[in-house]
Order: sequence, then structure tokens, then C-alpha cells
Amino acid sequence: MLDIASLVRVHVDASIAAQNDMGVCDAIARNAPVGKPTGMSAPHLPKVAGIDSTVPAPTHTATPLPGVPAAAAPPGALLQDRLAGWVSDLTTLHELTERLARTASLDEALNEVLRAGAALVGARRGMAVLEPADGHGPVTTIGLGLAHADLGTIETVPRSATSYGRILEGLPDPVAVPGPIAVPDLLGDTELDPRHREVAARLGYAASYALPLATEAAGRLGALVWLYDEPAEPIERQRHLVGLYGRYATEHLARLLELERARATVTTVAEELLPSRLPRVPGVQLAARHHCGPQGGGDWYDALPLPEAALGLAVGSVSGSGPSALAAMGRLRASLRAYAVMEGEDPVAVLSDLELLLRLTEPARSATALFAYAEPAARKIVLAGAGHTPPLIIGERRTEFVETSLSAPLGMLSCWEAPSVEISTTPGETVLLYTDGLLRRTGDPMDRAFARLHAAAVGVPKADRGDPGAIADHILRTVLPEGLDSADDGEDVVLLAARFD
Repeated sequence: MLDIASLVRVHVDASIAAQNDMGVCDAIARNAPVGKPTGMSAPHLPKVAGIDSTVPAPTHTATPLPGVPAAAAPPGALLQDRLAGWVSDLTTLHELTERLARTASLDEALNEVLRAGAALVGARRGMAVLEPADGHGPVTTIGLGLAHADLGTIETVPRSATSYGRILEGLPDPVAVPGPIAVPDLLGDTELDPRHREVAARLGYAASYALPLATEAAGRLGALVWLYDEPAEPIERQRHLVGLYGRYATEHLARLLELERARATVTTVAEELLPSRLPRVPGVQLAARHHCGPQGGGDWYDALPLPEAALGLAVGSVSGSGPSALAAMGRLRASLRAYAVMEGEDPVAVLSDLELLLRLTEPARSATALFAYAEPAARKIVLAGAGHTPPLIIGERRTEFVETSLSAPLGMLSCWEAPSVEISTTPGETVLLYTDGLLRRTGDPMDRAFARLHAAAVGVPKADRGDPGAIADHILRTVLPEGLDSADDGEDVVLLAARFD
């Protein structure tokens, strides 16, 4: 980001030097040369943070001395006045770009760009269209002072008839970076498309100013358009300032766009590594909820039918994040399925084999896991956990955590082993398996997070207790009332609910 303070100091020093050189100022006032031709001895006003000195100064006019006409004001005062205008513009740009830099999502950034641009060009309403020219998305439209229905109405106008549409379509030059398009009097434009005239009259706007979200480095990402209630257009200095801000905004949006695409890719990979559907086993209903964090963690779940009408249930979490954690999660889940088929009736043996595999193939990684061998006909479950959060039983007569023995995560000890636990369920009870991401996303200490989870389970409405999916959704809404995307840590969240008939 531009070092505003340094630039201001440079030009303040230049102003002071100009005022101290009284001989030069006197010569300029008399239009007399001082060792050089008059054209060369006039003050040369440099650029400040991209603000061109040829652009007219804002309306910061120096107060003329009593009895002295404004035209005869000392050149130093004129220079100081123009410098004050530049400093004001720099301060405004600095504040706006700082606010934009704090945005962390595309929607948030687009809203901020719309608000800032409206203040710079003096408009009340506007819309932002994100539509990358490479066609890879995401695509979105956001309005300022426009309802969702208003945006839909504007989009009924043929794109080639709108200024933002010409920018998005790359007209007339699909390769070059497009420039801004001002339409100062829409209703007075005799060549305006009749549909555009109708929409403008219905929504009550009479002028527009469109700015491309495009640079040579980032390419064409979209367009901004601000709408005026009366015929108007930004003055030259407003255009200059909003152009500077627009170039910075485009680069910021390009970075957020790359992050959004990376997150979408990670989420897709994570979903592909998890079960595409849950098995149908008589005597039990299953439901799963999975949310991948922005960096892609290693949380996973599984449910697989086993011989003799049994069912294997598993949840786990691999340390780390990103593609390597996703790959490790996929390998671990596939290995657990193989061990569960061979010796699923002994969960301790399954996790022991998994720990040995992890130690041999992923020596720098650890993982937590919980595996349960369920017999739905007998409503009996044998489970073992390796450093994992305890299951929660939810029923009409009880809502309690399963008491499991304290154990270390896989890969933390030279030889892992922990005793298994056997539980029995009554008809209608649900066993909830989950990862610690659910607790960490609350932002509370773990004891309070467990208490919040227990309270959410107790409060499951009676009408929802027959549906494991409804139970999982209620717990998510209650434990994380602000939603899965509100936390900063970006932990994965996994819930696997099994309701026994």
C-alpha cells in the first residue's frame, strides 16, 4: 500500500522550499526570468500517489488578502492551496483503501467498493457485477440502495444497451482494458434502448457512471455502475480519484477471487474423499453433516455395512490443513475401511492397525479417530477412541456423553492401545459422533463448549427426535448460531448421527 505519510512529507518540504525562495517567488510574480526562461522557472508540481498534477485541484481555495485581487495572490499560496487539496485526496484514498484491505470475502469487498465509489462520485445507488472474463467464476451481482427485484429489473435490459454490459462484454475491444463510461442524461439520450429507458424511468434514475473492474495484470473481473437520481456526471477530479481507487480495488478483488477458487477446489476434493451416500442398514437411520474449512482440513467420517448385519461408524481428524492433510485423510479413511472389514468387531484392533500404518507412512503426522462397531438388531455398540471427543447419546430419557477412557491420538506414542467401551441404546435413541471442530468453532473453552453441545442436544424438539438429520441440523444451529462461516479459525466440522429403531 502507498506510504501516504512519506509522500505528504515530500510535498510539504517542496512547498516550504518554494515559499522560502522569495527571489524565485518575486520573479514569478513579476513574470521576470531568474537565470532561466520564464516557462522553466515556473513551479513544477509533481505527482502525488498517482494524482496527476494536471488534474484541476479540488475546491480548496486560499482566502485572498484584503485589498489584493485573487489573481494577484502569491504563487506560494496557490501552491500551498493545491498541495492541501492533494493531501485531502490522499487522506481520503488512504482511509478507503484501508477499509477495503480489511475485507476478507468477495461479497464484503464488493459492498465496500460500492459504498466507497458512491461517496467518491456523489451517487446514491449502484450495483457491482463480478463476472471474470476467464469464465471460471464465481459470478455474483450486488446492489447498493437497490433491492433484489430492482437488480433483476435492470438485468432485463439487453447487455449491449447498458454501460456495464459493454464493459463486461469487452465492447468495442475485447482485449484492451476498458475505460469508464459516463451517461450524464439517460432519458435525454435519443439513441437509448427503449427497454433501458423504461427501466430507468421505473426505478427513478436519470444518469449513470460505469467503471471497469479490470487491470492488465488481473484482467477483466467485472464492472461497477453508480446511478444518479438526476442528470449528472462526476467532475474530472472525481473521475481521477475513483479511477485510482478502482485500480486498487481490482487488485484486491483478484486476490480474494483466487482464494475463493482455491477454497472451492479444496471443498470439492474433500467431498469427493468422503462417502457419496450413507448405507441403508435395517434397524438404524443415518445422517451426516460435513463443512470443510477455508484451507481444507482433515476431518472425515465413514459408515459401512459389515458382515452379519453389523455397521461400522467412524469419525476422525488428521493434523494439518491444505492438500497434504486432505490426501492423508483419504489414505487413512481407506485404510480404516479395510481394517474394519477384517476385524471390525474389535475396535481396539482396528485403531491399533491404523496407528501402526500412520506411524510407518506418515511419521510427521498425528490423527484422532473413533471407531464404533454397531449391531442394530441388538442396539449394541462397541467403540474405541484415540484422543477423540466422546460420543453423545440423545434420547427421551437421557442425554449424556459416553464415558470413554483417556487415550492419546494416533501417532503420538510408540504403541497405541486403549480399552473399548460397550453401550446399549433404547429404541429411538440417537448416537452422535462429531469432530472437535464443532467445539472449537464456538470460541469457548472446551468445558463450556461441551456444555453448549449438551444443552443443544437436550433442547432438540420432540418433533425432530425421529430424524437424525433434523437432530444434526438443530445442534449446528444452536451450537453455532452465527453460522459455520462466522469463525476465523476455519475448523472443519463433522457430525455423524445414528438413530436406532
